[in-house]
Amino acid sequence: LFNYPLTALSYFGYIAFFFILVGGFYGVLYKIPAYRSLLDKIVEKAAGKEKLVLSIMVVIIALLVSVCGVHLGIALFVPFIVAIILLMGYDKMVAAMVIVGGIGAGLIGSTFAYGNLSVLLESFNLKLDYQLGVRFILLLVGIILVIFNTFMYIKNSMEVKIEKKTIKKAKETKDEVVEAKVVTKKSTTKKTTKKTASKSNASKKSKSSNSKKSRKSDNKAALKDEDIIVVRDVVDDEYLIPETVGVKSKTGVLACLLSLLFINFVLAFITWGDKGFKISFFDDITKGFTKFSIFKFPIFGKLFGTVNSFGNWTVTDMILPMTLVLLLLIFIYKISFKDAYDGFVKGAKKAILPSVLVILIYSILVLVTYHPFQTVIYKVVLGWSKGFNIATTVIAAILAGLFNSDASYTFQSVIPYYASVITNTDNFSLAGIIFQSMYGLTSLVAPTSLVLLGTLAYLGIDYKEWLKSIWKLVLELFVILLLVFIILSLV
Repeated sequence: LFNYPLTALSYFGYIAFFFILVGGFYGVLYKIPAYRSLLDKIVEKAAGKEKLVLSIMVVIIALLVSVCGVHLGIALFVPFIVAIILLMGYDKMVAAMVIVGGIGAGLIGSTFAYGNLSVLLESFNLKLDYQLGVRFILLLVGIILVIFNTFMYIKNSMEVKIEKKTIKKAKETKDEVVEAKVVTKKSTTKKTTKKTASKSNASKKSKSSNSKKSRKSDNKAALKDEDIIVVRDVVDDEYLIPETVGVKSKTGVLACLLSLLFINFVLAFITWGDKGFKISFFDDITKGFTKFSIFKFPIFGKLFGTVNSFGNWTVTDMILPMTLVLLLLIFIYKISFKDAYDGFVKGAKKAILPSVLVILIYSILVLVTYHPFQTVIYKVVLGWSKGFNIATTVIAAILAGLFNSDASYTFQSVIPYYASVITNTDNFSLAGIIFQSMYGLTSLVAPTSLVLLGTLAYLGIDYKEWLKSIWKLVLELFVILLLVFIILSLV
């Protein structure tokens, strides 16, 4: 048992290493004033359209996961997304709902993500485009419900008020935007008594006479009769938002390089080859690059070694473009070696907890893989009925998602046995939809979900608080998915 973490580290340590590098990457970005300036410009342009921006984020995340299967690789852009959401005035729970909810919707409606679906497709002998229309509808439904529940959380739990204050520091005056969360609760009484009204007037006078004193307080309460509480927002979490810079910096180069990194990310994880869109363009370019010879010497092949073509990348392949972008930014913005080193170390330290969770969660995966008790459970569950049954299939799929954190291992743990018991191949396409959608749904709540726990650890959100905020979304998705399964079984 004590060896399992070492086994997990040897097999899946590259994911933990990737998380640490992402933390270091943003640690260096925090040392570049242009990064905060870029975030401020984006937030400024989003003013008045914050909910539209949140919706676009959910759509992009869900599409990337559905098409590219990058539910772990999306960690590369999570700090950037979180910073924008928080600077727009929303809290950390909103950021978690956008990120985890978007990823969950993408997993539920997986379409061309061959890396996640390969075991499922091979075990059921299905093509990548099987029931593509149905899976796209599930993706769309997931996106809509995530956006709707995020907006409902904002409406019921918080209202955002951005106040502009002038502060003096070191004999210099500058404007600073201070985000404050205004939580309004409904009054338990319908009428206000005269006594309460008089108290309210007295409190107003008192507040007016002491207004200068109240401005100095970061956390201040408004009128108790209206039950309004004004508190500092999550801007105090410096590891989530870079410090405000005193001078404006040019952001064009930074925006361009980050955009190129994102484009590289998307192109690298789309399944272009024979297993996906059957486009050989990137395979041909890569072969030509590695075989290019000077005097019969393959210089690039020897220099770079094995180079995966776009469509065959893993998260470790993203290390090279990340490093190149970082070095260019350090050079262009003239960041000293000491500042770059300090920033990288500080950022990497902030990623240690999510990285430790990676090893712990994959240690559980090693345990359930080495000890084949799952088959015993699936045998009992599937034995409750003869032949294909939606209820038993859903239960088996949920248990598989709970025991196994990785999509491939989830499907490998149950589908081969399932296919040997449910021999009617006409039901395999529906079973495939059930297994992939239940895996995505389970990832929203399972304590073995790497996507969920990694995000909560980064944001510092309690797991119980997450369940309180997300249970309605999970229930809605579960009910709709069951209705879809029943309709498909009758068609």
